[in-house]
Amino acid sequence: MNPGVEKKKEMFYAMLRIRRIQERIESCYLQDEMKTPVHLYIGQEAIAVGVCSALKKDDYISSNHRSHGHYLAKGGDLRALIAELHCKKEGCSKGYGGSMHLVDTSIGHLGSSSIVGGGIPIGTGLALASKMNGGQRVSAVFFGDGAADEGVLYESINFAMLKTLPAVYILENNHWSVCSHVSARKAGDNIFHQALPDLLMSRKIDGNNILAVYQAALEAIERARRGSGPSFLECETYRILGHAGCESQDPEGYRDCAEVKAWKKKCPVDNFREQLLKEKTMTPAEITAMEIKIEIEIDDAFAFARKSPLPAGRELENHLFCE
Repeated sequence: MNPGVEKKKEMFYAMLRIRRIQERIESCYLQDEMKTPVHLYIGQEAIAVGVCSALKKDDYISSNHRSHGHYLAKGGDLRALIAELHCKKEGCSKGYGGSMHLVDTSIGHLGSSSIVGGGIPIGTGLALASKMNGGQRVSAVFFGDGAADEGVLYESINFAMLKTLPAVYILENNHWSVCSHVSARKAGDNIFHQALPDLLMSRKIDGNNILAVYQAALEAIERARRGSGPSFLECETYRILGHAGCESQDPEGYRDCAEVKAWKKKCPVDNFREQLLKEKTMTPAEITAMEIKIEIEIDDAFAFARKSPLPAGRELENHLFCE
């Protein structure tokens, strides 16, 4: 089902907002006010927004170290995100987690994991909890091609098929796990996970095409919600910046400059903007207004983070155990 005009505008705004937030984080990172490592989402925005636009507010998501896009696309609070990057008490994890451990339970995001593949069984468990509670909450599980090397992915998918769980596994294949290309880790093009169609819906799609992502996600989510079981979506995309930190911190030599340049031309934000302008869904003035609104919100979030207090030393041992 193709989204209507307003839905397209909402999705473009969400993508543009994530991109501008990531760019601001990247530009400020070397000022050393953000003490946590950051793994930026530039180039992959269509996946988080495409999937989360098809979810309901109370549906679950499970995320990884490259988590900003998922958190924001699902509706996470921007002020709380930027405060968390500054390790402040007002952060979404109270300053305890940093960039790789974002959480906002109010929108179904129970926390991202820095362990490669660590969010996959958590997301599967959330789908199991939904089914056991008799609800219709779907669990969307985001992970990268590095996590696809982990055995827990296949254990989780097998369990989800066995129990007919409402889970959607979203592989963001950006081709690189730190500095290791997928071709150095896989014998052939075998990340794509397939099974009998009645057990697992599988799609391999262009992860830079937000409409393709949205349509595949909507189909998978509706399948999960009606009790027909899990799905697997491989979204091919590209990590424009390095594994972690800002662009200047990316090691040289492990990627071909021509490869990076070619993928920049496939930018999901730029291409969707051009599409919307061409089909007259949006005007240049509307996009300019969006840019201004986003800039004001980002300025506010950074100002909020900088003036927020650090956690008190006496709070260091809080939240370690559950009574």
